Amino acid sequence: MTARLLRTALRAVVPAPLISALLFVGWLMLAQSASPGNLLLAGLFALSIPWVSERFRPERPRLKAWGTIVRLGLVVLRDILVSNVDVARRVLGPERAIRSRFVWVPLAIRDPHGIVALAGIITMTPGTLSSELSEDRRFLLVHALHCDDEAALVADIKARYEAPLVEIFE
Repeated sequence: MTARLLRTALRAVVPAPLISALLFVGWLMLAQSASPGNLLLAGLFALSIPWVSERFRPERPRLKAWGTIVRLGLVVLRDILVSNVDVARRVLGPERAIRSRFVWVPLAIRDPHGIVALAGIITMTPGTLSSELSEDRRFLLVHALHCDDEAALVADIKARYEAPLVEIFE
């Protein structure tokens, strides 16, 4: 009984512990300093931002498959590194090395948090950008800096990012 009461009290002060932790670390990384003033500011942001924004989050994500989260994170990090080199090579090379296009990616994922995560991953990966979600949330419009084959791009996004996100969120 006391453990439940303690958890409830802690949730009132820190409604989103993971977001608070990320804000704390993110602020220190942006400030590039762990001085007492920055530690205080990081703590203030980590506690106040989730508390103020809690009412704007109607539902919390239910994360499953923690191993898949780690594997997906590693895949995304690798893709960001490889894509940086590829984009630099294409941008600095001849213009004919770029074949940009918009591609509609059909979505199997239905969880709104998973859709946001997918759009964010696509946007973070250099050379691609998620630009629109259809009204029915069944298609995501992706701009690719270089795309020879739409079907291959769609299959790659679905296999590398969407399938793990379905496992994580649904």
